[in-house]
Amino acid sequence: MRLVLDTCIIVSAFRSRAGASFRLLELLRDGRYTAVATATLLFEYESVLKRPGQRQAQALSDDLLEDAVRGLAALIEPVRVDYQWRPQLTDPDDEMVLEAAINGHAEAIVTYNLADFLPAATQFGLRVMTPGVIIRERFLQWPQRPIQ
Repeated sequence: MRLVLDTCIIVSAFRSRAGASFRLLELLRDGRYTAVATATLLFEYESVLKRPGQRQAQALSDDLLEDAVRGLAALIEPVRVDYQWRPQLTDPDDEMVLEAAINGHAEAIVTYNLADFLPAATQFGLRVMTPGVIIRERFLQWPQRPIQ
């Protein structure tokens, strides 16, 4: 299964180990699915994680955050953007997520912002799902912890 993780999922996972977003990163680490992203999207993850408010909420040292970002990037399959279909979405920052999904042949975009990606994603045959939904549908051994 190939997924694109919206930046909000990465941020949520870095802020709390208790939710479905963190569980998705654990499943990625365990090789249970393939996450795909363009270089632009990977830079977005890093940029947002390094914002002062995010850094304070994560309570990670600079070195640990750098290691975590590098580790995350190592788990993600890089995608080259061959085609752009802009504009498709109301938020221009979400276009890179949609482009990664289309060019990376993803099955779904995982996000908390469902309305931001619908109906554009469905025009390209992509599902748009929250972390809790995809975990319940695809990874039946979970949830032992609460789903957010």
